[in-house]
Amino acid sequence: MLFSSVPFLYYFLPAVLLCYFLVPKGLKNTVLLVFSLAFYAWGEPKYVLLMLATIALFYICGLAIGKANTQSLKKLWLLVSVVVGVGLLAVFKYADFFIGSFNAATGLSLPFLRLALPIGISFYTFQCLSYTIDVYRGNVPVQKNPIRFGAYVTLFPQLIAGPIVRYIDVARELENRSHSWENFRYGIRRFLIGLGKKILLADQFALLIKLFRQAPEPSVLFYWMYAIAFMLNIYFDFSGYSDMAIGLGRIFGFHFHENFNYPYLSKSVTEFWRRWHMSLGSWFRDYVYIPMGGNRVSRARWVLNILTVWLLTGLWHGAAWNFVLWGLLFAVLLLIEKWVPALQRLPQLLRHLYVLLLICISFVLFNAETLTQAGADLLGMFGFGGVPLVTWETLYYLRSFAVLLIVGAIGATPVVKRGAERISATAVGAVLEPILLIALLLLCTACLVDGSFSPFLYFRF
Repeated sequence: MLFSSVPFLYYFLPAVLLCYFLVPKGLKNTVLLVFSLAFYAWGEPKYVLLMLATIALFYICGLAIGKANTQSLKKLWLLVSVVVGVGLLAVFKYADFFIGSFNAATGLSLPFLRLALPIGISFYTFQCLSYTIDVYRGNVPVQKNPIRFGAYVTLFPQLIAGPIVRYIDVARELENRSHSWENFRYGIRRFLIGLGKKILLADQFALLIKLFRQAPEPSVLFYWMYAIAFMLNIYFDFSGYSDMAIGLGRIFGFHFHENFNYPYLSKSVTEFWRRWHMSLGSWFRDYVYIPMGGNRVSRARWVLNILTVWLLTGLWHGAAWNFVLWGLLFAVLLLIEKWVPALQRLPQLLRHLYVLLLICISFVLFNAETLTQAGADLLGMFGFGGVPLVTWETLYYLRSFAVLLIVGAIGATPVVKRGAERISATAVGAVLEPILLIALLLLCTACLVDGSFSPFLYFRF
């Protein structure tokens, strides 16, 4: 089920809100667990059993780690949870990729498994791993209540596209959380802003991308329009989902961490990854990079750590070679920034522009269906292969989408948010806010009724 769908907005969400706020405090987690499983079953009924098995596995491993009286036994149960959890992820997400790569390298023809990718498996597996790892480290107590643990893993606001919520961040709120009109109001506002980002901006950029792919003879200008459109598409799509997840979480008393912090304002690649998909970056930092030694090792080992983390980051996004190269590209860029300090002495404008250029190029690689397509797109952006500089078709689409591109570029900065906060702090703003939010909901609903199916990009990962 999509947040940006009529069934969710007008059937599922009102039903869960009604049940959640009518039941006593002791049953609220049960309501969330039941509705979250129903939410997942709407799109993945056959994989609900896989999710329940994953919950049972990590719940049992957490209990076993807590009861173990020796460090070696604790480590054994942690290893069981990691091996089985990562193993399930590898089978469902990467098996055919590895088989295809092996066949290509050896000339063999091993059969593919052709398993459908369970929605959200990357997110809920990482959340489960964070639980057993933190229990092993002694950072959180063992959760003995299976309902609470199940509610944590299945919590529908962030179940299928993040942000990655660690158990340590919501452990207290699973047991005791407060609800208030202020939290409810903030949650509704944040959800509707995210809904608007998705439907009114991300989906419109997706239309431009579709038109580009259908163009018989794209020009250099059209290649750049496509690249910029995808930058804005993926930002508003994923940050919009994160806004909706954070807003829904707040309604139910949970405080999820921010996942985006205006990444296109960055003046270095390092800064970009501190602002983009922050829950994923911090997860790899705390559970992979630092345990490997981080930067407190020899230079050769440090380089290996960086390459490993970014190889895994690329693979996390998808089982294809373009994602592997995308991750390794960022590893190389980060190493260059560390080894060439002169880059940080450039004027701020130049640093900002070079980061935007690199991010733009990286997302072209990210969005390609094949390496061949990625190569053709990158060559086309720079006019190789006889690509015309501009065509009448390109000028037509530029005129049609120019306002949208400008609005998207401004919307990717804090300008709109700061302006809205200043207005809402006034008496007039307090009256206008609910009116504007209702209008936003109605406009999004009209687009949904009139539009077509448009899932979130990160459902693919």
